[in-house]
Amino acid sequence: MSRAPFQWRAGGCHCGGIRFEVALGEVVEAQACNCSMCAKTGFVHIIVPESRFRIVRGAERLSEYTFNTRVAKHLFCSECGIKSFYRPRSNPDGWSVNARCLDTTEGLDLRIEAFDGQNWEANAGGLAHLSKEPA
Repeated sequence: MSRAPFQWRAGGCHCGGIRFEVALGEVVEAQACNCSMCAKTGFVHIIVPESRFRIVRGAERLSEYTFNTRVAKHLFCSECGIKSFYRPRSNPDGWSVNARCLDTTEGLDLRIEAFDGQNWEANAGGLAHLSKEPA
């Protein structure tokens, strides 16, 4: 018997007011970005398509912040301030989940690569494939 290609995993913000689930495979590609936002918050990106992400509690607690091109929709818990996920500029039809906000990474082969977000325009093309459904 083979395992399902994706398993739903839970996560949330610090205070627990916002909870989400993301469907991940056993091997997960993630990016540690050095842009001004990610470097200050320690966000580790797991980019997934819309179909593999759901907010299960606390959507009403989300506050939005945008800057620069205003395409990315940075979402924060209005109570504790944690950004567990957001709509990334590279994949505005998907989600970027903070690997550090998952309840556990046990059983995941989490492969974190550096991403040069300080030079986003030159490097973002390589991220577009990450939120696409596998063929």
